[in-house]
Amino acid sequence: MNGTARPERRRASRDAAARLEDLRERIRHHAYRYHVLDDPEISDEAYDALMQELRDLEAVHPELVTPDSPTQRVGAPPSAAFRTVVHPQPMLSLANAFDEDELRAWHRRVETGLAGQAVSFVCELKMDGAAVSLVYEHGVLRQGATRGDGVRGEDVTANLRTIESLPLRLRRDADPPPFVEVRGEVYLPNQALDAINEERVAGGETPFANTRNAAAGSLRQLDPAVTARRPLRLFVYQIGEVRGRRFRSHWESLAWAKDAGCPVNPHVRLVPTFEEALGYVREWSERRTTLPYGTDGIVIKVDSLDQQAELGATSQAPRWAIAYKFPAEQAETRVRDIFVQVGRTGALTPVVDLEPVRVSGVIVRRATLHNEDEMRRKDVRIGDTVLVRRAGEVIPEVVRVVTGKRTGAERRFEMPEKCPVCGSPVERRPGEAIWRCTGGATCPAQILERLIHFASRDALNIEGVGPKILQQLLDRGLIADPADLFRLTREQVLTLERMADKSADNVIAAIDRARATSLARLLYGLGIRHVGVHVAEVLAAHFGNLDRLMEAPPEEVGMVAGVGPTIAESVVEFFGRPASQELVRKLRDAGLRTEAPRRAQGKLAGKTFVFTGSLDRFSRREAGDRVKALGGIVSETLSARTDYLVAGDAPGSKLDRARKLGVAVLTEPEFLALLGEPA
Repeated sequence: MNGTARPERRRASRDAAARLEDLRERIRHHAYRYHVLDDPEISDEAYDALMQELRDLEAVHPELVTPDSPTQRVGAPPSAAFRTVVHPQPMLSLANAFDEDELRAWHRRVETGLAGQAVSFVCELKMDGAAVSLVYEHGVLRQGATRGDGVRGEDVTANLRTIESLPLRLRRDADPPPFVEVRGEVYLPNQALDAINEERVAGGETPFANTRNAAAGSLRQLDPAVTARRPLRLFVYQIGEVRGRRFRSHWESLAWAKDAGCPVNPHVRLVPTFEEALGYVREWSERRTTLPYGTDGIVIKVDSLDQQAELGATSQAPRWAIAYKFPAEQAETRVRDIFVQVGRTGALTPVVDLEPVRVSGVIVRRATLHNEDEMRRKDVRIGDTVLVRRAGEVIPEVVRVVTGKRTGAERRFEMPEKCPVCGSPVERRPGEAIWRCTGGATCPAQILERLIHFASRDALNIEGVGPKILQQLLDRGLIADPADLFRLTREQVLTLERMADKSADNVIAAIDRARATSLARLLYGLGIRHVGVHVAEVLAAHFGNLDRLMEAPPEEVGMVAGVGPTIAESVVEFFGRPASQELVRKLRDAGLRTEAPRRAQGKLAGKTFVFTGSLDRFSRREAGDRVKALGGIVSETLSARTDYLVAGDAPGSKLDRARKLGVAVLTEPEFLALLGEPA
């Protein structure tokens, strides 16, 4: 009996395995027809029926489930952190051009570099999303990573697997090589952004500024299930490292990628002349608003891979490609009102309340006027018709008033004499353009803004703790300063609106993770005036612990490379306040780190380096990492206290200034010799 049953079970298993493989191949085929060719052969209902049959059969035979099965897009548990990975090849940035003259100048450099060879070009839409690297081994997706700094990125494989248009296995018909790195841009359709932001606002989180931020934020979710709920898409734009296959041109590599099942933007175009490339730029400068996704420019690439290799690259950008950036999109709308917003330092910023208008794919309702002088210079009045744009495709701003549409009913706005939140007097110090509330630590608006800053990504990076949650915590008297966040209990968090058990657990976990922050992040998070991310890093590296910095006189702080007297005065003034000292005590009691990691001791210990120009061997960030590994200090500001200026190609004005100050100037070979590396 048993002897008979075993062969039958084996036959059943073989039959199930064959049926599973057939289903998977059919589903992959139809996904390719839908996502890549945009030419589906079956209805959505028929596709869903195939997927359901596959799920049912895999449930009966869990031992036959494979990692590349279409059902396995979501399955990884939430991650506590992302592993750092090194890209097979550096993901370089692109040099930018902002008009046709700059594009023609790039073309002349290409012609010179190729000594008059005939050149064809590939023109592509520059997607407004997040760049990723996808590694396939024998056709199966093994690793997906963010671009990061171009050399190292974060392993977000589990999140990338949730994107339906991303193939988990390359099509066998394309004969995938043993190893290939595919590069693409993950993006979010325009219409999806508003829905996601409504959900974030309802959950007390800060809305995404644009589709690019939304795509990047979605990829960095610790729980892949959250990423899966967002309709991310992918377009492949390049083949990176490949082993076991050779492509002759970029156009050929894109054609292969499409055949392998990777979605390639249908508007990519091969052109035989540069003038036709300019025609592509002009065409899409007009047509880009008709697209269902965001684009911020055009990329023009030399097509021949041999010619690309001949042109080479700097440490930051290839010489064979250029990115033309679209002018910032503008839209016309009406100023409904002007009000004042109070920031964490007490700054009163005039803000215009606008009739909602879509600009660069985002609905804009408010725009900053920066300060009173700027408001007067532009002469913005309540009731005005104005042109608005998103500076850098991010921050909404008023470009100008359409004075020809004034009716005479418009009203000027006057800055208040008292803080609109706490009623304290406002002041404008000599030499400053900003009015400030004098309420300080008693002003609710300043308290909230300081908390938002403390929890922000560049500070303590407390995920999920946004303005709405912080406002509720303040309103309920659960917190009064940043240190109180670390005393919150799960039960207290559960009392907040729209807060379920899992959300409360996530908030407490995020706060607990923030205890292990760095000294530099803590310094930045304290919100000391004039202390940005870089200055915080410099201060942390120089002083090593918070006590030393708090006790340092302004002369010592001002002697730190890249700091100077204004920042030094602000730092000393901040730590001289009893309220600041009490906050630091509470943070220390809460278990926050107040010491920087010990700096490596080496032959460059205590030496300050500034970099200028482009290096050939590695990027400036990599060069800085090497200096830090040998105990040195890297600064962005050149002064008489700088020990070395490392000058690469096109060094700029810093080179002349270094010579005047008597700072030692190193060429790249001299810098490599100082590091002990071969030139």
